[in-house]
Amino acid sequence: MNKLHEEIVKCKICKESLPFEPKPIVSFSSESKIVIIGQAPGSKVQNSGIPWDDQSGDKLRDWLGVDKKTFYDTSKIALVPMGFCYPGKGKSGDLPPRKECAPQWHNQIFKSMKSTKLKLLVGQYSQKYYLGNKAKINLTVTVKSFKEFLPEYFPLPHPSPRNNIWLKKNQWFNEKLVSKLRAVVNEILKK
Repeated sequence: MNKLHEEIVKCKICKESLPFEPKPIVSFSSESKIVIIGQAPGSKVQNSGIPWDDQSGDKLRDWLGVDKKTFYDTSKIALVPMGFCYPGKGKSGDLPPRKECAPQWHNQIFKSMKSTKLKLLVGQYSQKYYLGNKAKINLTVTVKSFKEFLPEYFPLPHPSPRNNIWLKKNQWFNEKLVSKLRAVVNEILKK
């Protein structure tokens, strides 16, 4: 496992496409029970080197009902984004995650995990990649249909402050779905 992590940290597969020197940010162990598959690190995370070390991470931890200690305990939670490096800024926010990382590394990472019970698909990129044609017409319908994807996957919107408009339009998410998410996460982590 350490060897695989070392290989990932040295990865430069998309160097020519990045605005900065590659700095793959990923966290996992063979014992990880839950895998969070997000998009890609943002600029703050690129600087700190700590996955989900921003407002999005705060909101995600709140949704899950876990503290930072639990969140960053790799025996409990793995943090494996679709793109491991900050992709840079676009016209309306960060660019999409680089497409090289998931095909290059995800299978190797997940094969090494023996205790994983659930993959949280955070945002449309991971949902399209992992659900394929089982994904619904859009993210909202996919998230509403979360029960169809259990026990392997649990689709979520991205917790970015940029998604506050989506959260206001879809109050059912905080009012009903978050408690179900917390129950599933708690059940897995207490074992």
